[in-house]
Amino acid sequence: MALLKIRKIGDPVLRSKTKKIDEVTKKTNELIDNMFDTMYEEDGVGLAAPQVGILKKIAVVDIREGNKVILINPEIIEEEGKAIMEEGCLSIPGETGDVIRSQKIKVRSLNREGKEIEFMAEEFEARAIQHEIDHLNGVLFVDKIVKLVE
Repeated sequence: MALLKIRKIGDPVLRSKTKKIDEVTKKTNELIDNMFDTMYEEDGVGLAAPQVGILKKIAVVDIREGNKVILINPEIIEEEGKAIMEEGCLSIPGETGDVIRSQKIKVRSLNREGKEIEFMAEEFEARAIQHEIDHLNGVLFVDKIVKLVE
């Protein structure tokens, strides 16, 4: 187990675009394992490679211990419904805000073996995946906070 340093808001790596993974290697899988370890240590539900200073299209999500989602070169290919929910981020400690995201998504990604997969995600899991994909594009949840009209 190797814990990685989580970059905080203000670090330019969080605003940088990531590079596609051409080949999933042993090193890629070691990074994924270390990202999960770091995320669990920090009580997070998702972590993207830029958050640990690596500009690659890799993210991990686990909203329920043991239901690991690995995202390599992910793209959302279908979206359905919208909902507002409060979000936070390991890179922006102590801050939260309401963000509108799709309630149901279909994602295309590579798995640990480098094979293309597609899967559906709903509600909180879909939100976490969208949040992490934003990180891969240099977007933070604070960029998407909405103000509710009362």
